[in-house]
Amino acid sequence: MAKQIIMVPNDKLCFIQTFYKVFQSWASKKFISGCVILFPIAITFYITWWFVHFVDGFFSPVYDQLGIDVFGLGFVTSITFIFLIGIFMSSWLGASVLGLGEWIIKQMPFVRHIYNASKQISSAISPDQNTQAFKEVAIIRHPRLGEYAFGFITSSVILQNFSGEEELCCVYVPTNHLYIGDIFLINTKDVIRPNLSVREGIEIVVSGGMSMPQTLSTLGSRLPLERSRSDIS
Repeated sequence: MAKQIIMVPNDKLCFIQTFYKVFQSWASKKFISGCVILFPIAITFYITWWFVHFVDGFFSPVYDQLGIDVFGLGFVTSITFIFLIGIFMSSWLGASVLGLGEWIIKQMPFVRHIYNASKQISSAISPDQNTQAFKEVAIIRHPRLGEYAFGFITSSVILQNFSGEEELCCVYVPTNHLYIGDIFLINTKDVIRPNLSVREGIEIVVSGGMSMPQTLSTLGSRLPLERSRSDIS
């Protein structure tokens, strides 16, 4: 018996190919959209679950030795312990003990550099406004007119010269997340202070600018770009 060959009209074949391409494009976009939505949720749950297990592991062996097997009890104990440490270190006795411990650590050649770097980073997000913490979020004109750099005000200094005194702000501009950056001494009048907290500024730096709000407003200070243009004219 001779095989029968079914011929498909060209218009139907083109319709099938077009429908397949449209469906493939639609399915790919929806799949990628699903991945984009689920990825941060999955990462958040994974890191939270890992953090709970990590913190729970500090005191859970103690409860295992006592024959107590309650999930999360070690985590609650660890959080309570950290809270009590915060209360103790806020007192005069705790500050004295901390100062003695820091003095011992600073006598160690290699360990003191790690401790100092870690302390500076933790001080930046500390609610206690000390001399080592980031004071404010700052925007400076850098490296040329029309371009701006995002940084943090760490301190202020008075520059004495022959023409008088000039108040400068020490602005730290991160170049590699928060660990490496450049320090600029900028005139106080040339520093833009946006309505952002230090923690919001850190989130913007760590996220590579993806968490930057669409609109930034200053705290009543005039933009240095406008001041420079008026000086030029």
